[in-house]
Amino acid sequence: MIVIKKILLAFIGILVAFLSVAQKDSTLRKKDRKRDVLLQTNYGDITIRLSDSTPLHRDNFLKLVKVGFYDSVLFHRVIKNFMIQGGDPDSKHAAAGQPLGNGGPAYRVPAEFRATLFHKKGVIAAARDNNPEKASSGSQFYIVQGKIFTNAGLDSLETYRLGGRKIPAYQREVYTTIGGTPHLDQNYTVFGEVVKGLDVVDKIAAVETSKGIDRDRPVTDVRIIKAKLIKRKKR
Repeated sequence: MIVIKKILLAFIGILVAFLSVAQKDSTLRKKDRKRDVLLQTNYGDITIRLSDSTPLHRDNFLKLVKVGFYDSVLFHRVIKNFMIQGGDPDSKHAAAGQPLGNGGPAYRVPAEFRATLFHKKGVIAAARDNNPEKASSGSQFYIVQGKIFTNAGLDSLETYRLGGRKIPAYQREVYTTIGGTPHLDQNYTVFGEVVKGLDVVDKIAAVETSKGIDRDRPVTDVRIIKAKLIKRKKR
C-alpha cells in the first residue's frame, strides 16, 4: 500500500511538472494565429485582434502571451488623450513610486510599418527606445486612446511635426471622427487593435497618475491579471 502511494505521488508530481511545462510552451500553431488576445485587467477586459500584416510582431506577442509573460504586469505609463503603456516585466513586483519602463527581453523586433495600420483610437502598437532602425521593444506595447482632431489641427501637425508629410484622406477621416495619435505614424509599429473593451481603455486612461520620479505611472496600480488566447468571434 505504501509503495502504491509513493508511485501515485510520483505520478502526480510528474503530471504537475508536465502541465507546468506545457503551459509555458511558446510554440505557435496555425490555430494560434487565428485567435484573439484577452487582457484581463483589474479595470475590466480588453480583447485584441492582431494583424497578419505584421507577422513578426504578431508572433512575438502571441508567444509572450502563451508563456504567461504579461500575467501580473502593470500599465506603468498612462497619459490621458494619448495612450496606455504596459509590458515591462519589472513592473510585476514594483514598489509604489518606482520608475518603470526599461524592462523587457534582450532583443528587438524589426519595424513593420504598414500604410493601412495607423494610430487610430484603439490600436495596439509597439513601444521602443531611440534606435535608428525604429525597431520595437521585445515586449512593451501601448494602446492608443488619442483625441479627435480638426482638419486645421491636422494641417498644423503636417507642417510643424511631420516635416511636411501629408496625412492621407482616408486617415484624416478617421482622425477627425474616431481620433488617435497621427504624429506617431511611421515611427512606431501598429500591429493590431482592440475589438472589445475600448471603454476599459478609456477608464484606464482616466486614472490619476504620478507627477514624481515615476511620472505618468498610475497612483493605484492598473494590472494585467492575466493575458490569454481566446476563440475569435465574428465582429
